[in-house]
Amino acid sequence: MSTPIRIPDGFVDELKARIRPSEVIGRKVKLKKQGKEWVGLSPFTSEKTPSFYVNDQKKIFKCFSSGMGGDVISFVMETERLSFMEAVEKLADEAGMSLPKATPQDQEEYDRRKRLYDACEATASFYEACLREAEGAEARRYLEGRGLSPKTWSKYRLGYSPDDWRRTIEHLKGKGFSMSEIVDAGLAVQKEGGGDPYDRFRGRLMFPIEDVRGAVIAFGGRGLQPDAKPKYLNSSDTPLFHKGRVLYRYKPAREAFGGTDEGGLIVCEGYMDVIAMSEAGFGHAVAPLGTALTEDQLTLLWRAGPEPILCFDGDRAGLGAAHRSIERALPGLQPGRSIFFCLLSDGMDPDDLIRDKGPMAMGAALDGALPLVEVLWRRERDAEALDTPERQAGLEQRLMTAAASIQNGAVKSAYERELKARMKDHLWQLRSARRNSQYTPNAGGKRGDWRNKVQPPNPTLQKGPPAKTRGLGLIVRAIDNPHLVELGFEALAHADLPDPDVSAVRDAILAQNNAEEGVDRTALRDHLESCGKTRAAELLKNYPDVPVIAPSGPEEREWLIALEQYARLEGPDVSGRVAEEAFATAEDARFRHRLVSERRARTARLNEAAEKADQD
Repeated sequence: MSTPIRIPDGFVDELKARIRPSEVIGRKVKLKKQGKEWVGLSPFTSEKTPSFYVNDQKKIFKCFSSGMGGDVISFVMETERLSFMEAVEKLADEAGMSLPKATPQDQEEYDRRKRLYDACEATASFYEACLREAEGAEARRYLEGRGLSPKTWSKYRLGYSPDDWRRTIEHLKGKGFSMSEIVDAGLAVQKEGGGDPYDRFRGRLMFPIEDVRGAVIAFGGRGLQPDAKPKYLNSSDTPLFHKGRVLYRYKPAREAFGGTDEGGLIVCEGYMDVIAMSEAGFGHAVAPLGTALTEDQLTLLWRAGPEPILCFDGDRAGLGAAHRSIERALPGLQPGRSIFFCLLSDGMDPDDLIRDKGPMAMGAALDGALPLVEVLWRRERDAEALDTPERQAGLEQRLMTAAASIQNGAVKSAYERELKARMKDHLWQLRSARRNSQYTPNAGGKRGDWRNKVQPPNPTLQKGPPAKTRGLGLIVRAIDNPHLVELGFEALAHADLPDPDVSAVRDAILAQNNAEEGVDRTALRDHLESCGKTRAAELLKNYPDVPVIAPSGPEEREWLIALEQYARLEGPDVSGRVAEEAFATAEDARFRHRLVSERRARTARLNEAAEKADQD
């Protein structure tokens, strides 16, 4: 009888890394989120108070009522009465993984891969030791200059590769590894024309690269000489390592993040950025390995959290990397799953920003991260001048082509709506800028000199509504709380507002509101723009959101009292003109009837006031 071939440990670990226990266990146990854990009633005992816990970060479950616990495989074995192999096969099928075939060749492959893992681990330990020896002095000075202590070196397993052609090879051979194993692990280079292999990494500061289980599978090396080429050198692809499928420090970052349903990992561009972020309190930072993000790396990011932040230098190269990431991410967008961009200013990277301005500045930059749709919009908007219909059509075509790559139908439709709305608003602003600026076509300047240089007609809008726009807040509250329009219709119609553009906003409310349907800011803004009321539309656009006012509440009464001070019965008949204009543009019969009634009531009050004045 032949000895059964066991499943490689690496396969089981990869399987558990791909599966979120709460998703599998949640099919049998109704779970509720509680902090970083999920809680539910035990499936093993009868209980009324939940004592069953699932922790996605640690990949375990624990049932305190029965004392049982373990990983997701043991849960499936216990609840479905399956053997270990059957449970693994079931979960592997769900995770899209092919179960290794139990053949002698597979066992041989497993043994071979294990030797490569062991060679990488032995090399990491060797490099760590070299960093602390005399030959590692230059690397130590570099790390100390970056503010990293020996304790930090150990935490990240930093090392130094001796500046020698065969020191690493000889060390590994002394540990029992064959030359073919050393080469296959990516630790030595075999010359194409023959000859003895030589160390791949020489005279470099070394960063070990780990897989999702935390096992060392490759290295990144930074040159210490100013003329070192390349500055960063990574392991070549090996049976263990494919640079497009790995993220630097993914396992500790995912553990630090905690696996919540909000936010995501932070993606930096380099090893030192990740270490600086982690030391500053942002332990959930990772980095790709010298290339733009791949689909496999995005999958890893989304597995950890739904909205990772890609942090790039704010220079041209960083912006280019951000733009390339957009193309990779768009097809995989789903409701609640996207990416954000943190573009740092002044050519800084995260390490620079943290050292110059501290962790608080880095946190503020992350808080201001831009959603994917914003960066996509800016990229296409700024691609060329938009001074002809053909170029404007090109913008629309580019935007719709980008949206078409989104596979999820709901997200695709949402992007199409959002991008079309942004384009419409931007083109209107360009037309407004031409009307309100010194720009003259063919006036000696180059084509597109005014491209995207949009200035608000009234610069004070950038600092909020000026004092002259008194009453605007009351008007906006009526827009955002439509029941106020009904309640204060008469006072609104009679309000004598000092700013003609605030009056224009009020006029639009009177002209568009009816007894059954309110108006919103977007509809009013479009109406004002179509009427040429540019500044009125800008006032409405720039005014901040206002609180909700409940019907019949004290805030409602306060709003009415404040509005009444503008509804004067003396002076020029401004509000009468407003009512007449509203009447002329009204289409709803009930609204027209109400305007007639309001006009008659106001005339009666004016007559009454005049008679009283004569008697006095």
